[in-house]
Amino acid sequence: MKMSNEKNWSEAEVVGALEALIFASTEPISSCKLAQILEIHEEVVKKGLCHIKEKYDEDVRGLQLRKLAGGYQISTKPQYAPYIEKLFITPRVSSLSSAALETLAIIAFKEPITKAEIEEIRGVKVDSVLSTLTERGLIEDVGRKDTIGRPLLYGTTPEFLKYFGFKNSQELSQIYQLSKGEKREEQGE
Repeated sequence: MKMSNEKNWSEAEVVGALEALIFASTEPISSCKLAQILEIHEEVVKKGLCHIKEKYDEDVRGLQLRKLAGGYQISTKPQYAPYIEKLFITPRVSSLSSAALETLAIIAFKEPITKAEIEEIRGVKVDSVLSTLTERGLIEDVGRKDTIGRPLLYGTTPEFLKYFGFKNSQELSQIYQLSKGEKREEQGE
């Protein structure tokens, strides 16, 4: 089952090419994109990704293959973080304020949502918080609401998923459903 312009790759060549592409990419890269670049079927890519993941997992290696934000990324294993921190002693990126975290949580669980809807939930103006979250690439405008004035709708970005370590938005939805279930139990429902 060859594509018309598909190359003849050995399994080792596919694995090597995949590893190089994922390592060189600054963002998580999808199996579909990898297949397009290598001009091979996505099933071949997925088989190669499984091989890479198994190899990293079975050996005592400092790297791992992670599925993150809808794509794949090579990263260091968590147990080596203290040593990497020593290597890169630089000022940390400022953390998010509690107002920003609260606003981000509202957007994540209610997206797409308008600024007015966020302000109604929070009870305060959110102009500067939205600006900060947009500048950091954690939220973006995802369209306009079909109402009077056609206000902007906000949603989270792949950078949000990466920042908080989620594979995809479904993981976030599962957490939300779980927390709703725990609240019902606490209330004796």
